[in-house]
Amino acid sequence: MNKKFSIDKALKCGKRSLRTHPGKLLLGPTGARLWADYLDPVPGFSGRIDFIHKQNIPLLFTVTNSARDNYEPCSVNWYPSHLDFNFENQKFALNDRKFITWDDCAVSCQKWINKSAEDIELKLDLNKEISWEAKDGKLYGELEIAEYKFTLAIVINCSNEKIKDGLILKPDEKAEFIITASLGIKDSDEVDILERRTDVYTKGYSSIDEAADKMRADYEKWFEKVPVFSSSEELLDRTWAYRWFILRHTLAHPAYGNLQNPVFYEGRSHKMAKTPYKPKGWEFSKMIPLSVPLNITDARWYHDASDCEGELKNMEVSQDEDGFYKSLLIDRTMAHYANYTAWATYQMYLVHRNKEIVKEILPSLKKQILGWAKVMGNENDSLLIETDHKRTGKEYQPSYWYFTDFPKDCKDKSLITPLKRVDRCIYQYLNMMGVSKLCEIIGDNEAEKYKAMAEKIKSEILEKMWDEETKFFYDLHYITDEKAMVKNIVGVYPYWAEITEEKHIDGIKHLFEESEFNTPCPFPSASADCRVYRAEGGWQGNFIKGRDGCLWDGPTWPYTNAVALDALALESKRRNHIYDKQFAYFMKEYSFLHYLYRDLNMPYLVEHYNSQSGEPLSDEPEYNHSYYIDLIVKHVVGLNVEKDRLVFDPIDIGLDYFSIENIKAAGLDIKVTYKKSGLKFDDVNIRDGYTVYINGDIALSSDKLEKMEYKI
Repeated sequence: MNKKFSIDKALKCGKRSLRTHPGKLLLGPTGARLWADYLDPVPGFSGRIDFIHKQNIPLLFTVTNSARDNYEPCSVNWYPSHLDFNFENQKFALNDRKFITWDDCAVSCQKWINKSAEDIELKLDLNKEISWEAKDGKLYGELEIAEYKFTLAIVINCSNEKIKDGLILKPDEKAEFIITASLGIKDSDEVDILERRTDVYTKGYSSIDEAADKMRADYEKWFEKVPVFSSSEELLDRTWAYRWFILRHTLAHPAYGNLQNPVFYEGRSHKMAKTPYKPKGWEFSKMIPLSVPLNITDARWYHDASDCEGELKNMEVSQDEDGFYKSLLIDRTMAHYANYTAWATYQMYLVHRNKEIVKEILPSLKKQILGWAKVMGNENDSLLIETDHKRTGKEYQPSYWYFTDFPKDCKDKSLITPLKRVDRCIYQYLNMMGVSKLCEIIGDNEAEKYKAMAEKIKSEILEKMWDEETKFFYDLHYITDEKAMVKNIVGVYPYWAEITEEKHIDGIKHLFEESEFNTPCPFPSASADCRVYRAEGGWQGNFIKGRDGCLWDGPTWPYTNAVALDALALESKRRNHIYDKQFAYFMKEYSFLHYLYRDLNMPYLVEHYNSQSGEPLSDEPEYNHSYYIDLIVKHVVGLNVEKDRLVFDPIDIGLDYFSIENIKAAGLDIKVTYKKSGLKFDDVNIRDGYTVYINGDIALSSDKLEKMEYKI
């Protein structure tokens, strides 16, 4: 029997708040469309509430009381499934367990105790920007969302009717009640459905404890389809759980406009103004093409592939006439971004083996490859020219200004040189290989065509972008092919794509140099020996995008850390595991990025970090723009799924033991365990050595970590 995994037990902690808004509270559970950017420390749902995209709604409901209007200092227990908010003084005590359900209900389960010698009045308080109508014991409101041209329909229900007009709490008296707000889109969601959703919590349970327990159980159900990983290293175990929480936290299903299918948002907290109803700035809560393959790389290990497949269907909707996938909102498309979606689709197929989604998405994947080649290609080779430094998701990488001697004014477009970019070309290569393999799977006769295209761009990357003297891969001038001699982190991408040869063996070693990428917080986006390297971002001391602005001239990104670690692991395995110790160190450092102050009780993954101090430079916790789960499965556990076999090839990172079970791949139920021989642990029931179980039976075993294969 598979182990049970409790996300609440794995990640429970105290108060979580934004670095830039320390008085606010973070909320774990999110709905298909409804979520809270943050909540105020008051009962109910006050703060910044969002629906589908950023809205900054300041209030759905709260409860006022005649004894006090301030609830700080408060006591908070944060769980992935809910927020346990507590306040107590000499006059009263309050406990509010609040959560958002997948069907977009904001639910507050409140307990009050009057400890004073006087009456206390409790009263429901609503958003006064909304006109409310009372009918049949419920409250109905509408809110126009002008930015996206729809109207929110809101139904609020209370389990105790008295709270609407004022509930008098006598001395020593207790009160318990549930308040629920159900949100939908007017003329799209039936009002009676919203009503029934509120009734579930206000009328369906005998107590608020029962209601809260049911919500926790419902939230936990999503994680029943998650593989269970445990090891002798708490850091890995907790980060594994946190990354699965991030996927669930950022999962949305707008089912409206362009976004009819499930989507993993890049984040829920935002680099946007928090002004009520006026969110301005960059929006993470949309489909962003660069994030899609990163999401799929991890989420493919979830038992149900429908969320990943939904991402692919959304990508198809976003595709323009030139084949470019573009960022997608419910009512418009925005900028395009480079991505390796075809390769990620193939990796997803290897786990789930769904040929129907391959048949459906393959024409779109081909269209992107051909579109990139047509629009960004040139007459001399297959390498792609990037004219906009933002489009590979690594804006302000110094190589774009190498040929103009790194000017102070990097925003002067006349001083930016288009480049044949290493990352864009590697993505194109991987996508070509992915399409070729997907063609083979469904019997499409263009498999060889795309394989030949991949081989051509591969040979040109190796021939033109490699510098023999410095042993690294560089971006090229778009006309002359002169190398832009800036060591960007993308110089390790060819090792990730597994295209390098014996002559390139020293290139990966740049990751180990303290003067280059092995900074105290590795790996910086540009090598520390670059003339314009800045660990804290900014351009030569000028913070052109503000303190939290993202510039790829020195800060560290989880996004490229994942790719670089993948590349390092693959190169180590290729060379008889010679870099396993380095991988172990850097994997641990990457894991620590997931925690504020490296404190495992403070999970807080953001977009980018100071590469010298490790300080978070941005403030959007649960930022979903990298991968981690796949690194554990492929390189720590060692499981690699191929077309006709499973290859087990783990990297020894110094663990005394590990176990992973509840993996579903290629139609098999897989469990892998390892324990150093002779070690005994009271709570660990694992046989000595490295063991692979297939469908419950031992299929492979060894007394040590080593490569093994299983035919499928």
